[in-house]
Amino acid sequence: MGISAGDNTAILLIHCPDQMGLVAAVTDFLHKNNGNVISLDQHVEQDIQHFFMRVEWELEGFSIPQEKIDEFFGTLVGRKFQMHWQLHFTNRKPRMAVFVSKMSHCLYDILQRYVSGEWAVDIPCIISNHDNLHYIAERFDIPFHVIPINKENKAEQEAAELKLLLELDVDFVVLARYMQILSDEFVSALPNRIINIHHSFLPAFKGARPYHSAFNRGVKIIGATSHYVTADLDEGPIIAQDVVAVSHKDSITDLTRKGKNLEKVVLAEAIWLELQHKILPYRNKTIVF
Repeated sequence: MGISAGDNTAILLIHCPDQMGLVAAVTDFLHKNNGNVISLDQHVEQDIQHFFMRVEWELEGFSIPQEKIDEFFGTLVGRKFQMHWQLHFTNRKPRMAVFVSKMSHCLYDILQRYVSGEWAVDIPCIISNHDNLHYIAERFDIPFHVIPINKENKAEQEAAELKLLLELDVDFVVLARYMQILSDEFVSALPNRIINIHHSFLPAFKGARPYHSAFNRGVKIIGATSHYVTADLDEGPIIAQDVVAVSHKDSITDLTRKGKNLEKVVLAEAIWLELQHKILPYRNKTIVF
């Protein structure tokens, strides 16, 4: 079950070398400071002996002030066990920027979930390299920024995008069918903070017409993949995936319709997991709690 932005809980995402006493150390820290744990999940990757954990607790009555929890945890537990950790609070809405080009299906789905209250999130801006979807942003009363990009101005325009994201205090970016390859410099400025969606035919059916290529090969399933963006194109840590069966009866139009529907659903699932702070990236994989 999800946590709304009005609930006052804290979440720790932790990973470190596996060793005795990790769960006990974290729960003892919370117990001694009057923290009521409402969710705890942990996993050990046996082949690399690495530990992963997500724990959520109520802040009401917790003896450490919210602004001091990170410092206290690091001093008393984190550094002792060589932990890497993230601390999140559910009484703050994450801020999500959406990047689009000309396709609208993912954008409409995101905005419908946003305005309906399904997601506790703020969307301070929509950024595009084209003006085509400006009317959608106006309909939902969200600032729309057109930042055209070509080979000659790419570095300058990406710098302008990053400046805007910083000014708006954006936590993460969603590429809702944004048809631009981000530079290594842009990606490195936002590590594991850019979520992408694409069809799951890669690398078998690359290019602008993947459903036509798949149709010509007589595929029996189609799918979609959402992942964090890295410098390696479409090879970042996977967050969510799904497939749907197709047959010889399905036309190219059918494949495209089913594919777009999957893209919306899988991207929405990835965003939901990000908002719930349930994703822990490690190397080129994710642990999804």
